[in-house]
Amino acid sequence: MAGWLRSLLGALLLLEVAAALSFLHHRYEEMVQALFHVQSQCPYVTRIYSIGRSVEGRHLYVLEFSDYPGIHEPLEPEFKYVGNMHGNEVLGRELLLQLSEFLCEEYRRGNERITRLIHDTRIHIMPSMNPDGYEVAAKQGPDSNGYLTGRNNANGVDLNRNFPDLNTFMYYSGEISGPNHHIPLPDNWKSQVEPETLAVIQWISSYNFVLSANLHGGAVVANYPYDKSQDQRFRSHRRTVNTPTPDDKLFQKLAKTYSYAHGWMHRGWNCGDYFADGITNGASWYSLSKGMQDFNYLYTNCFEITLELSCNKFPPEEDLERQWMANREALVAFIEEVHQGIKGMVSDENNNGIAGAVISVQGISHDVTSGDMGDYFRLLLPGTYTVTASAEGYQPQTVTTTVGPAAPSLVHFQLKQDVVRKPPERKASGTRANNKALPKKVVPRATRRGTQR
Repeated sequence: MAGWLRSLLGALLLLEVAAALSFLHHRYEEMVQALFHVQSQCPYVTRIYSIGRSVEGRHLYVLEFSDYPGIHEPLEPEFKYVGNMHGNEVLGRELLLQLSEFLCEEYRRGNERITRLIHDTRIHIMPSMNPDGYEVAAKQGPDSNGYLTGRNNANGVDLNRNFPDLNTFMYYSGEISGPNHHIPLPDNWKSQVEPETLAVIQWISSYNFVLSANLHGGAVVANYPYDKSQDQRFRSHRRTVNTPTPDDKLFQKLAKTYSYAHGWMHRGWNCGDYFADGITNGASWYSLSKGMQDFNYLYTNCFEITLELSCNKFPPEEDLERQWMANREALVAFIEEVHQGIKGMVSDENNNGIAGAVISVQGISHDVTSGDMGDYFRLLLPGTYTVTASAEGYQPQTVTTTVGPAAPSLVHFQLKQDVVRKPPERKASGTRANNKALPKKVVPRATRRGTQR
């Protein structure tokens, strides 16, 4: 009897999983239902929130996975996936819905790897950044969908060409080797972006994201910054000019993590193109201005790559299961990459966290800053590094640390306040001379992400 019951329960469980993981294209209402279904199945480790609305009023929903949903835990990194930025590139949207159900189901099953990932990471999943464009593309469907139909938002704007152009500021507002982190936004930036772009900028300004990927279609390759070429003489769409960031080797490793975990991306030959190891520097492929991945790197602490996942922008439903199986391990493995490098707390002598402290790594001219609680995260490849933490009003502190290939190294900083020195008192004619404090030591100003330093 016990064996019969076990078999029946097992069969019912398989039926439940099969029903949950149906491989269909989801219109907006169906996508929302799928997200809330996951939330109802895993209520203690998920949360749904909206970062804003599209031009036509559709919510830009995010599903969060965490052991404490809605709460940032110190030293727990924030990760995000963004899909369907181009409305007619739909595979990423469906993969993120599948990933959401997979994480929930595997957590309920007690999968040790997934449980550890959810407990140690705050994961944010946005299946669709452009729900209006998707509806336009979906009306035509996979068989008759035009290459550009539904690509843009309802105002006809390409959202991946709509972020403030911080690359130009970095390349040409002074020295070529000028600042390439936490670049301030222009005063009139809000009037130049679409509602979806505005919502995303405010979103990534509110969370201290560490690692991210946005999912596209039309090719099969993992693309990393910079997307925009430094040499502006090359304006042709297809001109190739490799334009690496100071973290180029790290970005290559992140991109290879996805491509080699993918079913065939790493082979290089896909969609009539060849990319060695299945990865490419964005500007080496073609120069793109005002893109989201460069904006993440130049404006926030977040390292983002762009994943091109299918030759067919709107694949038929019968291909969705195959695509899911090809991407499932890669989607999980890429999230796990957020747990590398160094992390720690920056605090004062009373153990109060210092927000906006600047974390600099010698030899890599790209800084990150600590979050509201004083915790910071710096992705790094294995090696030995000299790291400095500095904050306005405090004496900087420098340490040397070694990063291994597995978990991140814990490196904490406790900064001492600057002491304002006074000259010795002098007496003249029976009176005390006025004491004048020496000028305060100049320390690089550290602010929160996105504000001028």
